[in-house]
Amino acid sequence: MSHHMVCYIEFPARDLEATRTFFTEVFGWEFTKEETTPDYITFHNPGTTGGRGKRCGGGFYQSDKVSTVATGAGVCVIHSECLEETLDAVKKAGGKVVRPIFTYPGGRRFHFSDPSGNEWAVCAQ
Repeated sequence: MSHHMVCYIEFPARDLEATRTFFTEVFGWEFTKEETTPDYITFHNPGTTGGRGKRCGGGFYQSDKVSTVATGAGVCVIHSECLEETLDAVKKAGGKVVRPIFTYPGGRRFHFSDPSGNEWAVCAQ
């Protein structure tokens, strides 16, 4: 692991199962239920070591709170090879578009909220 690399990120989730289903359908993330922590699930991208391994993974913990730009939270940006296809997949899986596709220095992106109300972004260069 590289020194000072982000290696793990955590988010609140009102409904862990709906969260797992959404991110599996849209992004193909793989999840593990933590046996010792029943209100927590971990995720990683297929083909990576996941969790605290070489690539950034993370977890969702049971909470009624949400992470949004409007409340001052940071936003996690996910890369996509085809922004329009990912946007369609987000909508089909029940995500809500918070900010439609727009151009910014470095590419294009959109923001969406997951089933728990957390805000995310997807970008393409």
